[in-house]
Amino acid sequence: MLLVLGAFAVIPLLLPWFVSLVGARAFYLAAILPIAGFVHAAVLTPAVLAGDIPFETYAWIPSLGIDLSMRMDTLSWLMTLIVTGVGALVMIYCRWYFRGKRESLGQFAAVLLAFAGAMYGLVLTDDLVVLVMFWEITSVLSYLLIGYYNKRAASRRAALQALLVTTLGGLVMLIGVVMLVVAAGTSSISQILADAPTGAVVDAALVMILVGALSKSAIFPFHFWLPGAMAAPTPVSAYLHAAAMVKAGIYLIARFAPVFAIAPPWRPIVVALGVFTMLLGGFQALRETDLKRVLAFGTVSQLGMLTVVLGFGTRDAALAGLALLLSHALFKSALFLVVGVIDRQLSTRDLTELSGVGRQAPVMATFSIIAVASMVGFIPTIGFVAKEGALAALLYEALGGDAWGIVAVSGIALGSVLTAAYGIRFLWGAFATKRDAQGDRLTDTEWPDPPIGFLVAPLVLSGLTLVSGLAAPWLDEVFAPYADTAPASTPGVPAPEHAAHLALWHGLEPALWISLASIVLGVVVFWLTRGWRPAKRLLPFTAADAYNGTLRVIARLSVVTTSLTQRGSLPVYVGTIFVVFVAAEATALLASDEWRAQLDAFQTPMQLFVAPIMIAAGLIAIRARKRYTGVVLVSVTGLGMVLLFATSGAPDLALTQILVETVTLVAFALVLRRIPSRMGEHNASVWPVARAVLGAAVGLTMALVAIVATSARVEKPISERFPDLAYELGHGKNVVNVALVDLRGWDTMGELSVLILAATGVASLVFVTHRADTLSRAISSLPTDAIRTRRPLVETEEGVKPRGSRGGPMAWLVGGQRVRPENRSIMLEVIVRILFHTIIIVSLYLLFAGHNLPGGGFAGGLVAGMALVMRYIAGGRYELGAAAPTDAGRLLGTGMTIAVACAVVPVFFGAAPLTSAWIEWDIPVLGHGEFVSSTFFDIGVYLVVIGLVLDVLRSLGAEVDRQAHEAREPRTEVSVP
Repeated sequence: MLLVLGAFAVIPLLLPWFVSLVGARAFYLAAILPIAGFVHAAVLTPAVLAGDIPFETYAWIPSLGIDLSMRMDTLSWLMTLIVTGVGALVMIYCRWYFRGKRESLGQFAAVLLAFAGAMYGLVLTDDLVVLVMFWEITSVLSYLLIGYYNKRAASRRAALQALLVTTLGGLVMLIGVVMLVVAAGTSSISQILADAPTGAVVDAALVMILVGALSKSAIFPFHFWLPGAMAAPTPVSAYLHAAAMVKAGIYLIARFAPVFAIAPPWRPIVVALGVFTMLLGGFQALRETDLKRVLAFGTVSQLGMLTVVLGFGTRDAALAGLALLLSHALFKSALFLVVGVIDRQLSTRDLTELSGVGRQAPVMATFSIIAVASMVGFIPTIGFVAKEGALAALLYEALGGDAWGIVAVSGIALGSVLTAAYGIRFLWGAFATKRDAQGDRLTDTEWPDPPIGFLVAPLVLSGLTLVSGLAAPWLDEVFAPYADTAPASTPGVPAPEHAAHLALWHGLEPALWISLASIVLGVVVFWLTRGWRPAKRLLPFTAADAYNGTLRVIARLSVVTTSLTQRGSLPVYVGTIFVVFVAAEATALLASDEWRAQLDAFQTPMQLFVAPIMIAAGLIAIRARKRYTGVVLVSVTGLGMVLLFATSGAPDLALTQILVETVTLVAFALVLRRIPSRMGEHNASVWPVARAVLGAAVGLTMALVAIVATSARVEKPISERFPDLAYELGHGKNVVNVALVDLRGWDTMGELSVLILAATGVASLVFVTHRADTLSRAISSLPTDAIRTRRPLVETEEGVKPRGSRGGPMAWLVGGQRVRPENRSIMLEVIVRILFHTIIIVSLYLLFAGHNLPGGGFAGGLVAGMALVMRYIAGGRYELGAAAPTDAGRLLGTGMTIAVACAVVPVFFGAAPLTSAWIEWDIPVLGHGEFVSSTFFDIGVYLVVIGLVLDVLRSLGAEVDRQAHEAREPRTEVSVP
């Protein structure tokens, strides 16, 4: 099971490439994995029947007691067969549904297969926390699948709606899961159910878990997202919304119901909302004219029925519930796939536009009738077996005096009437010959016969409804172990003398008459509503209106909040931060019972020399009237820190600090080019006294915090062990670098995220019209054509090109030709040309030597960034494009991906995230050597830093240059493709 789950994690990554080779036929390959999972589950059937439950586990996060444990009992076995079996058929169906299409098909195939894997893990995991993880993965993947037609606004809205609703329910469920796990003392589902905790906390946890289950399974008031999700391709609807995703909530209810159905909040929520959802969905299905939406609301109705039956929590209801679960997956996915065939062949799903299709497609009409018969409850389908069993189980509880039994059986009886009505409506709308208002027969819709392969999946699924019905005695034997985990009856209701069994014929019992009556009444309801065209809304508002209203309220609140807090004044923002800082820290300091202080006048003589200079620079910066002067003076304080670090035994910090100060100074210089050099009257400081008081308060508070914090320690700091830990755990001698990439790797991961956000934020502010990197694309032809030959650039109608003739002078930097003469320095171009590659080599040396010597990914990345800064300063924006002909976003994304991979990969080997591995060798002549896997993490840091510098140069430098040139010479600007 774990091996199959691993395959589901890996193979989807290869599908886009395979789709690019063979197109839609790649779905055959995608179907192999679900088929393998189906066969594996089928092979384990004897063990499941014998009670020898297959169980596999892998210690994933031992410190939290979380395991990748897979357990296949009866319920998981059935869900696995549904998820993999229907999934394989849908994959085969996709080959024909998407024939001739390639756009985004690789991504779709990969996401659909990954979704099947997530559902496979969800129904088999025995760890409740891991179940929540798979739960959220299915939400994200379903969002991508529903929004497949991303150019359509309706698809995007439907995908976002499904994501928000199911994710909100999942977050509520997560809280309930945490509460239940804490109360039970374990996250193992089987152990929780074997020794179920009780109490008010557990009841509250169950309510929260039900919120997640009901939202996932589209139960009122969360039902509205499912019909909206019909904007997805039909295979998605057939799989996610009939057999897989919506079954996740039903599965969770079925998993907990045998034990927790007696809890006070359980049945009122499950039965009341399930019955209401069944009636609401059935009624709405009668009002729809789109075949897919008829099935969608029918699915909502059937999910309500499943919730009632499987959530009721008695033995006979649980037995019938599993049969109902199987029947729904078969008939509803078959019907969705039939609609897909009709839509693909006729480009319409409107039942008012279809006429006479049944006579032209008798085979498809036949197995559609079989599927609807199972949905309605006709013998000998599995739907009949399940429906009669459910009515019998709930009727027994009702006759025994259980109030919720009365509600349940009444609701399902009424809901069955609506089910029969909209089932017949579907067949009539899809296949019948229609007549107009005058009674004249409409012209038959021209039907092009689909490929045989297109009909295989719905034919198989429809046929299985008959096979399953005939195999009812065997299913009874298979489902009985799960049903036996539930109590025989509700507390207060006498247990039945004989346990119920699944069979095609139980005699003329009351449940049979209720079922037959519901079908007859359903035919009457269909006949009365066949030409019904009701008003669009019967009530003043719906759940969808509440959802949309909530979003509007949130949007308006965000606007109001932003207008109140984001005033566009940097002094106000900084002042607010400082006021909060002083108030919070001063309160904490004054609340302390005791202050300790251990002060030294100085630690090194260098402090006596550097500190006065830093203080003087800070004071002079306050009075500076030119912006650039102020920036330089502020940088003096940073360079002073370089000297302090260097003389305090921290060469790494000194190296990084000087590089950061240099890059920061360059960034300031780039920005200040577009701002007046002197501060005018409107930039003058207001409230200077208040600012001085606040500045003094911040300085005094920070000084007190530093004094108290450094003197408050009562134990030896862990940093004293860092030199030993760096070598023992990180296999490196550079304590700073090992701490960054190993001992404190999570801190570095957070810093990388901040860097990426900062780069993205800066770029989004500067690139006004779009975020695309047009510059590197414009220069993409130059590395082989111009950089190698160093031919000067000339303007052509096609853009900027290297000069065609190889004769004449060569340029030191090809981009220098595009710099204005007054800004060009030949000496600088020569120096940069000579030093650039050397600096890049130095940056690589710092990267790989940083584990044992001063350096590392940060320092190496900053040095490489400085090399790019030199190229830009010497040759302008075109030279920057020639030096780095790639998108900065790719470097940022690649670096972050490598860093995340270094965190995730150890988890699959049972180690903690970011755990390093190493290899050692002894080679004659070369001697002893070691390689540590954290070097890859450092490479990720290196790429992120380069990407950050490149993004800053591209946005604050090259893009600002382009905008300035466009404003100065709008007619002579060469267009960039």
